[in-house]
Amino acid sequence: MNDIQPFTISISDAAIEDLHRRIDNTRWPDQLNDDDWSYGAELEYLKSLVHYWRNEFDWRKQESLLNRFDQFTLDFDGLRTHFIHHRSPHKEARPLLINHGWPGSIVEFVELIPRLLEPEKFGGRAEDAFHIVAPSLPGYGFSQAAQSPGMNTRAIARRHVELMSRLGYDAYICQGGDWGAMVTRHVAELDPVHCKAIHLNLVLALPGDDADPMKGVSAEEQALLADDSRFRKDEMAYFKIQATKPQTLGYALQDSAVGLCAWLTEKFRTWTDCEGEIRNAVSWDTMLTNISLYWFSNSIASSVRLYREHMEFPEPQNRIEVPTGAAVYKRELVRPPKAWVEASYNLVHWHRADKGGHFAAMEQPQAFAEDLWRFRKAVRDFI
Repeated sequence: MNDIQPFTISISDAAIEDLHRRIDNTRWPDQLNDDDWSYGAELEYLKSLVHYWRNEFDWRKQESLLNRFDQFTLDFDGLRTHFIHHRSPHKEARPLLINHGWPGSIVEFVELIPRLLEPEKFGGRAEDAFHIVAPSLPGYGFSQAAQSPGMNTRAIARRHVELMSRLGYDAYICQGGDWGAMVTRHVAELDPVHCKAIHLNLVLALPGDDADPMKGVSAEEQALLADDSRFRKDEMAYFKIQATKPQTLGYALQDSAVGLCAWLTEKFRTWTDCEGEIRNAVSWDTMLTNISLYWFSNSIASSVRLYREHMEFPEPQNRIEVPTGAAVYKRELVRPPKAWVEASYNLVHWHRADKGGHFAAMEQPQAFAEDLWRFRKAVRDFI
């Protein structure tokens, strides 16, 4: 345990002043008349957001909120991993390894974690509590980026399995969304002896072996599949760029604070259940904390490389036999039919939420926590 070191987020005043100078010196582009976000981040909205970031957003306040949680770093295999490790006061609590994705971070879990540590304070029961382990993925936040190709989600899962071993957990539950969902799948494959159950809020599933892929798929689920297909047609340009030329994109986003803000803000507007106004789903303070974390940690360029690693190193999609819970949120990017999920996982818990989007833990922390409490009950015989 000597290689596990306490960590506190502490961004220098000079770094904050540098951010402000860069914002002040922004060269704004023009845009077409009556733009409705269809060409990307809308100019006047972004100007208002950036003005708030520069003049009203309080990084020190948000930094303090993040530092409420016990944080550490661990160096192994030549890389430093940053992670939250905060134990519940309840003896009934079980370890939960929770994995974020892109363009998220540990900021996604700020409102969720207290609900999992002490459920009784939020309408739950003490026996549903969790000890929280929330790593920053390699190349994200304060986790060091790999210097050689190969750090795909399976490689990340190996690191997270090792992390749980170093922390002394012989049995744990794993959870994830976005890339974190793929990491979670691989944790279940790599460590089924100790990973007793998994919970996903982005559920990747393919039809079973039946000749008719629509067998058992309801009309409502077929409509969701059609809507998801339209999304892939209209909203995947970012994926193609990040999966082919991430380094080129990185120069722009790592050097321009407003460029970074625009790139991520457009995703929050498109991917949240916000009805066109981000603040219906996520506050500006929360979103800007996430964006600021990418900025201050100089991690946006390394974070987008995960898309290229995913394409360069194909990952098998075997059926997951570990007991699995799936939560499909209203505006998630992928919403598979239950029959497909049952073919791909040992499904013991299923929830289709009528609110929330891609950043479900951030958008709907109470509903997210309640679903995890229900899942905890469903897998109590396993852990």
